[in-house]
Amino acid sequence: MKKKRDQIELTEKEEELIRAIRNYRMSFPNGHPQMLYYIQQLVDELTDLP
Repeated sequence: MKKKRDQIELTEKEEELIRAIRNYRMSFPNGHPQMLYYIQQLVDELTDLP
């Protein structure tokens, strides 16, 4: 039985975060620390309250 997936719209920053997380493992060992820092920055921006 297939489950129906709901479509949700993402902001540009949310898409960027998803791409960064997907690429995180591929960056090891060379870009690993920089990629982790970048992901943390994106999460901070997305969770910053007004």
